[in-house]
Amino acid sequence: MSRKITFLTLFLWLMTVTFPVIAQQKADTTYTFRFVPQKDMFYVPWNGNDTELARLLECIERNRTDILDGRLPLLVDGYCNSLGSGTENLATAKIRANRVKSELIIRAEIKEENFITRNHATEGDFVTVRLTVPVKETAVTDAEAEARRKAEAERLEAEKRAEQERLAEEQRKAEEARLAAEKAEAEKAAQQNTLADTPSETKITTDYHLSLRANLLRWATLTPDLGVEWRICPSWGIAVNGSWTSWTWSDKDRRYALWEVAPEVRYYMGEKKAWYLGALFKAGQFNYKLSETGKQGDLMGGGITAGHQLRLNKALALDFNLGLGYLNADYEKYEVIDGVRVRHGNETKDWWGPINAGVTLVWKLF
Repeated sequence: MSRKITFLTLFLWLMTVTFPVIAQQKADTTYTFRFVPQKDMFYVPWNGNDTELARLLECIERNRTDILDGRLPLLVDGYCNSLGSGTENLATAKIRANRVKSELIIRAEIKEENFITRNHATEGDFVTVRLTVPVKETAVTDAEAEARRKAEAERLEAEKRAEQERLAEEQRKAEEARLAAEKAEAEKAAQQNTLADTPSETKITTDYHLSLRANLLRWATLTPDLGVEWRICPSWGIAVNGSWTSWTWSDKDRRYALWEVAPEVRYYMGEKKAWYLGALFKAGQFNYKLSETGKQGDLMGGGITAGHQLRLNKALALDFNLGLGYLNADYEKYEVIDGVRVRHGNETKDWWGPINAGVTLVWKLF
């Protein structure tokens, strides 16, 4: 019996000695602040951060004296693993930790030296703040903190998987859209090639409908020449050229004068409608006196023409042409004696061969 009393007395004494020590044991109190993956901004009202910040501020207020005196530092750990490299993750974790500390410095009126900061390129996208406070000062035990940490890690892992699935789905849709666009572009190109390979008069258009013309060869022989052409459609055109000149010299004893009108119907050929064949009619009058005997009369004829138009720019082109056919000249001969024309009879000549040639400048009006 005395042994039992002795043992009980010893047990109570040990409890009396060790209880204050147990009461002074300290435990970590952890506060977690979540961040958007790949971002470093600290959104206080987001994802429960406001509630966690309020709890931390209450704990700091209760332990302000120990914190400011340096006996109770705030352990800040920044985490990031959502970027492409460890260097980027570590830099973002550091920025996140600094943003949380800045918020605490402003709100709780503490200083930078009250923190101990570490950064990690692992585990997730969050920042933790831990205070090692006496057990009696906190309602969160080590088991609870560990449970919360595991729950947070699981939640972050689930968010990461969801984000990866979302990015994979967006990438799949973008790839499908790209393939669809390439297919549509290929079909459009194939359709255009088919149209280009199919001969069709309706898909060929000329770049002008009405033009002015000037035969540079006629102008070079001091015979002004002007004309117009109307392109009825890409393959057919109607042209009319006219020439007129009247020159005298040696006190009017020598003369070179004529006028001509030459309507022409043309058929344009080829993919670019640059080559053509035509039918030409020519009529006019002439008066030549290049020697002692002059010739004055009428001419008429016609034939076929061929040529090619060389495009210079949007407004100008050169028309090279040659006409072969028949001309009839019905004229009278004369001499000038004392300023009076003296007739010496009539003549008629027929000509087979070249009846027209030109290097014509074409000015496209519209």
